[in-house]
Amino acid sequence: MECRLGCGACCIAPSISSPIPGMPDGKPAGVRCVQLDENNLCKLFGSDARPQVCSDFKSDVAICGASDQEALTIISDLENTTFSPLKQSH
Repeated sequence: MECRLGCGACCIAPSISSPIPGMPDGKPAGVRCVQLDENNLCKLFGSDARPQVCSDFKSDVAICGASDQEALTIISDLENTTFSPLKQSH
């Protein structure tokens, strides 16, 4: 599956524990990444500054569904299912 340009669900729904330029502590689930532009495109795409976890993400119909909203729902549900308070304590 090709990534749907302008979806942005993978930059909003999941928590990211890696530092992101502008978000040195990563980002919590459900918070829009500061590197997501007004068209829901990653400003760091192709840059060495992009977190490895973001570069490693591959779109898949099982994760991204058939629409941007479905992707947001699926990824949010996965985040909620796998959330552990222990992951959040540093």
